Amino acid sequence: MASATFRIWRGDAEGGEYQDYATEVTEGMVVLDAVHQVQAESANDLAVRWNCKAGKCGSCSAEVNGNPKLMCMTRLNSLNLDEPVTIEPMKAFPVVRDLVTDVSWNYEVKKRIQPFKPRPPDAEDGTWRMQQSDAERVQEFRKCIECFLCQDVCHVLRDHRLHHEFIGPRFFVYSAALEMNPLDTADRTSELANDFGVGYCNITKCCTKVCPEEITITDNAIIPLKERVVDKLYDPLSRLLRVFRS
Repeated sequence: MASATFRIWRGDAEGGEYQDYATEVTEGMVVLDAVHQVQAESANDLAVRWNCKAGKCGSCSAEVNGNPKLMCMTRLNSLNLDEPVTIEPMKAFPVVRDLVTDVSWNYEVKKRIQPFKPRPPDAEDGTWRMQQSDAERVQEFRKCIECFLCQDVCHVLRDHRLHHEFIGPRFFVYSAALEMNPLDTADRTSELANDFGVGYCNITKCCTKVCPEEITITDNAIIPLKERVVDKLYDPLSRLLRVFRS
């Protein structure tokens, strides 16, 4: 058993500061264990959001030593415990209190995206037929647990605060799951370009790196969406074909 120091941000929307807490740590502990221990021993009023402690609910998102992480999946043996471990709330969203942020903006964004609009059934029993490869292509996107770490690490939201113009990686993944479904008939390219800010993404792949579900956000969702927008709205040949078809 050894002692470690955790430098935890305490405060609310009006402001706050870091406070150091020393606690005993043992083999196998994760950051969330340490936070709960600090909460039990010396900071009973520490606010922290969590639920499953299994990396599947996305509730305990925070920043550990400046990196967006799920606290329940960040093992202490992966950190340098010779120095204080800094734990703070996600920076892309407003602070409620201590480690808890208000992520409700994300749910409002989701409402703005056109929902799934299937084509008429193509089988006599009222169901659809599609290729297995098409089903597998969109399956990856359904692994998202909405931890919003990808939103937090994205510089467009984190640094430039363009929440009113940019929906973020999580909802490009959601849009891609709809756009790439062969049964869907809705066209979201105009919204992606003009309202959702897909052009702001400069494909640094930081969102892919922090995803706990290892979704290939940039390569499999954002880049294909960018290509669709360019082909549909800006490619001169495509525009000419649309003129003749109309």
